Amino acid sequence: MAKSLKRLRSAIDEGSKGCSLFVPIISTIDVTMFIITMFVNSCPQHSDRCILRFLGRCSFQPLVENPLLGPSSSALLKMGALSWFAISQNHQYWRLISCLSLHVGLIHLFVNIVCLLFVGIKLEQKFGSGKLGSIFFLSGLGGSIFGELFLEHRISAGASIPLFGLLGAMLSDLITNFTVYNLKCASFTVVVLLCMVNLTIGIFPDNDNFSHFWGFIFGLLLGFVLLMEPQYGWGSKIIPPDRNPQVVSKYNGYQHVLWVGAVILLIVGYIVGIILIARGIDGSSHCTWCHYLSCIPSPWWKCDAEQQKSGQASCTVSG
Repeated sequence: MAKSLKRLRSAIDEGSKGCSLFVPIISTIDVTMFIITMFVNSCPQHSDRCILRFLGRCSFQPLVENPLLGPSSSALLKMGALSWFAISQNHQYWRLISCLSLHVGLIHLFVNIVCLLFVGIKLEQKFGSGKLGSIFFLSGLGGSIFGELFLEHRISAGASIPLFGLLGAMLSDLITNFTVYNLKCASFTVVVLLCMVNLTIGIFPDNDNFSHFWGFIFGLLLGFVLLMEPQYGWGSKIIPPDRNPQVVSKYNGYQHVLWVGAVILLIVGYIVGIILIARGIDGSSHCTWCHYLSCIPSPWWKCDAEQQKSGQASCTVSG
């Protein structure tokens, strides 16, 4: 038994040494989009209190406007941030995808890149770029769909949404492949800690923990569908000649149950979300506390939801 476990660990370790391509590409896109957003923001044209003014157009907004060292809300909106008004009223549905590459600030970008490299590379090496990319974009889409419904008149940069999707997928990998998963407690602890760090970022202006939550849920469900692995010993079992090989199931029963349940919930979730957006539903009118997930008021900033006028959005911050 000990030798079998050792062989299993070796096989898993060898499988995790695959080439990672998707994560470096996404990381490069994120950094590039942040630089472009800062260039579009052009702080010196609007303020004389820019941070690191020697950077010129790429200098940061004053801390009283963006405590995460980044652009203004209006610049994020121009670059494709989530906005209930822009999507539900002006039908700019492309924002559901474009927001996934936008960061509120340099601190937000740094935390996301570190987490993406830590979690994404592991999953990509284990399951491949195709599955990781599918989870990344589909969970990001699901999170942005439901997050948009509760934004009120705020905006949200959504680069953390697919990251939460990967964290959800990491948890589903642990659950559905429990019998062949090493370091279960350590992996679960990593998921919890990374979620806590990113949820903390989510309480700042122009972020949205409601989107993060739904990104995590969609990532969890997608993981049950795409990351299912054969049960322990399936490929090496010695089947007697008088036994039907089909009797030996490649997957455990609970894996099939999770797969079917996840597929149903995903289909229902996407359909319901699309219908709600198409009808211009404002979820915040049915949930008086949901806005606290988008931005928590504090002595250092305010989260006043203001009416959007002429395509502008704002989240006022005070020092």
